[in-house]
Amino acid sequence: MSTQVETMSVQEVADKLVDLCREGKHTDAINELYDDNAVNIEPQGSQAQTIEGREAILKATEQWFSSVEEMHSGEVSDPLVAADHFACRMTYDVTYKEHGRMVMDEIAVFGVKDGKISSAQFFYKVG
Repeated sequence: MSTQVETMSVQEVADKLVDLCREGKHTDAINELYDDNAVNIEPQGSQAQTIEGREAILKATEQWFSSVEEMHSGEVSDPLVAADHFACRMTYDVTYKEHGRMVMDEIAVFGVKDGKISSAQFFYKVG
C-alpha cells in the first residue's frame, strides 16, 4: 500500500496565505507555504531587492516586523488566481521606529510550484 501526499492547488495555497496574513501570522505563512528555495523580489530602490531561500525570507520578514513600532491596521485582498500564479493587494498602516507613520500599499504576485510558493514579487512605491 502506497501513501501519496497531495499537494495543494494554487487556489488552496493562495487562500491559506491570505488567511494567515489576515490573522497576522506572516512567519507561519512563510514556514508553511514557501518552498525552501523560494525567491522574494522587492522593487528597485528598496533595501533588499532580491532575497533567496525560505530562511533568508523569514529573517528579512522578522527584521521588517522588528522595525515596526505599531501596526495600526492591515488588509489583504482576496487572491486573484491565474494558472500557477496569484496576486493580492496588501495594505499596512504602520508606525516605524525610525521613520514614523506611513501606509504601505502593494501588489504581491506569487508563483506556485508543486504546492509551494516558489517566488514572490512585490510592487510598491519606493521613497
